[in-house]
Amino acid sequence: MAIPLLILVNAIITLVVSIAVTRGAAGGGNGIQLIMVNNCGESVWPGLLGTAGHPTPQSGGFHLGPGEEAAFEVAAGWSGRVWPRRGCKFDSRGRGSCATGDCGGVMRCGGAAGATPATVVEMTLGTPASAMHFYDVSLVDGFNLAVAMAPVGGGVGCGTAACGADVNVCCPSALEVRDREGRVAGCRSACRAMGGDRYCCTGAYGSPSTCRPSMFSHLFKAICPRAYSYAFDDATSLNRCRASRYLITFCPPQPS
Repeated sequence: MAIPLLILVNAIITLVVSIAVTRGAAGGGNGIQLIMVNNCGESVWPGLLGTAGHPTPQSGGFHLGPGEEAAFEVAAGWSGRVWPRRGCKFDSRGRGSCATGDCGGVMRCGGAAGATPATVVEMTLGTPASAMHFYDVSLVDGFNLAVAMAPVGGGVGCGTAACGADVNVCCPSALEVRDREGRVAGCRSACRAMGGDRYCCTGAYGSPSTCRPSMFSHLFKAICPRAYSYAFDDATSLNRCRASRYLITFCPPQPS
């Protein structure tokens, strides 16, 4: 009997995570482990950026081929973001460009933010006032690849932050960003595409009571209900957890 594709993919990811956890444990660190898995059929170049006062891990970026994984530790209390870069070409010196998520034409972003559109994983892994971890997947800067973040082995009060669907498939033409081959590589947010306080939740619209989701935000939310669709989309998008390991999956498996 043939093994269902979803079961096979989940088994492969479980094996990859087990290997990553073993490697991370060998390091003997006391931080929080981030495990990144590329479940896509193409290469992904994760970009990383620590928020103000926090270091940027892995020099800000690296390459993950299809099926590859990487694991590293960040200190408790670390705050920052991770985003996928697609369609990248770099020379032997690590210089080049990406179709989406580019950070100044270098493989190692080194403190530079990624260009929009990009799907962003945001996290604050503890604060002076709280030991809880906060994390989300945000489409406020647009979308370029499906991403999910979840604790490994469960945790206290934990959930999954995700935009697991391919928003590019149904991206309105006014928001499309195309790669060198003419394929839709990203979908801009209304703020990035059209600007203005209303779409960007700034100025007179800079509060939860005055900034409401646009029709584009409603579209993003319908496709990815567990991701931020606009700046104040906290109720259904922000996750709270306390765990020692987190898995960030690019192109997460879809339920059958």
